[in-house]
Amino acid sequence: MPHIHEIATVTSKGQITLPKPIRQALGIGVGGKVAFDLRGTDVIVTRADEENEDPAIGAFLTLLENDIKSGKRLIAMPDDLAQAMLNNLRHTVDLDEEIVGEVAL
Repeated sequence: MPHIHEIATVTSKGQITLPKPIRQALGIGVGGKVAFDLRGTDVIVTRADEENEDPAIGAFLTLLENDIKSGKRLIAMPDDLAQAMLNNLRHTVDLDEEIVGEVAL
């Protein structure tokens, strides 16, 4: 991918126009989607390929959104679960650590 440096101006509505060289490099046309990821003080812009979204996750998130809006099936988190989460809040995880025991995928 070539190095391209472009500057966009933010409008009063918080909108920007993605510069043409960036759109071309990412292959984004009219109606295309982009994703913004904030990493520290850097914003990473990537093409968002909707066809790669997992339909099961989309359906679950829609169900969850509807439940939250309607107030259905919502219960308080059990105190012991909340406490366990708080206890592990600063627990470091080593992704390279060997897994002990059987693992089924």
